[in-house]
Amino acid sequence: MRIMVTGGAGFIGSAVIRRAIANGEDVLNVDKLTYAANLDNVADVAGHARYQFAQKDICDLPAMTSLMAEFNPDAVMNLAAETHVDRSIDGPGAFIQTNIVGVYSLLEAAKTYMENGAPVGFRFHHISTDEVYGSLGPTGEFTETSPYQPNSPYSAAKASSDMLARAWRETFNLPVIVTNCSNNYGPYQFPEKLIPVVVIAGLEGREIPIYGKGDNIRDWLFVEDHADALLLAARQGKPGETYNIGGRAERTNLELVKMICAILDEELPSSPHRPHENLITFVADRPGHDQRYAINCDKIEQELGWSPSCSIEEGMRNTVRWYLDNRDWWDAIRNQGFDVSARQGLGKKG
Repeated sequence: MRIMVTGGAGFIGSAVIRRAIANGEDVLNVDKLTYAANLDNVADVAGHARYQFAQKDICDLPAMTSLMAEFNPDAVMNLAAETHVDRSIDGPGAFIQTNIVGVYSLLEAAKTYMENGAPVGFRFHHISTDEVYGSLGPTGEFTETSPYQPNSPYSAAKASSDMLARAWRETFNLPVIVTNCSNNYGPYQFPEKLIPVVVIAGLEGREIPIYGKGDNIRDWLFVEDHADALLLAARQGKPGETYNIGGRAERTNLELVKMICAILDEELPSSPHRPHENLITFVADRPGHDQRYAINCDKIEQELGWSPSCSIEEGMRNTVRWYLDNRDWWDAIRNQGFDVSARQGLGKKG
């Protein structure tokens, strides 16, 4: 396949690209290179003959149209998005622009591409999140038919883009596939998200912040498993269908942080900060914090044959080790001025 991946210098996008190149695919990485993008994430494939990169904004419709015409992809996989809920609380505008206007531009470019003779079997794969479904109670799981009830500017923008993708499928017969995933973790995740924040704080002996009581529940999905599922959906998914992708690994935030602290204790036996669990501190909760997410991924398992291969225990240990072994990667981000300890999402900026 020839795959155009938008947002390919980000966390999940780079995992997709690394796996696609390893699988023998030709890849065009399209990324604006905003703050959370990092070409170091794809350094291992940057010199590969099957890899190309274009620094472009998905909101630039003429550029997206030209790139599709020139690269002639079998699939467009849209992973370009603003994703940090806390940032969406402090500044929703960027989320509206990228996650809604950008998706509109990609859909329009893909429509033109189809009209001009896209390859047989072309698919537009829109990658979304379980957060569009809102918050669950103590029981139940999100399915592909769960109602949309987004509660943050981030999830509302993603829900809007999902609806655009649906409309372009129904109105213009664009061969759209949508996937909604649970919380990802793994190597190369930008150090504003929970897991790298906890690992780095623990390593440096700083307070490890947990929102509220730490009883919010998330389903955790190892990013390499997610990349496999996304590429499978791009190849074999049925146009017009939605597939939920989950890790079948629900944990409260407090349970997850304690797991990471225990791994740090084992990996750093001489650390003066052991036991790292003593660094946990509870901070003011995020406004509108969803209580629980849980993904039912029966459909993709039964129809496409995918299931998560990595347990949360194995994946989390590998992830912690990666951050310990790759301090140069996140130190470089910090040296560019990003404060890994700064709190966002207090809703004070409007």
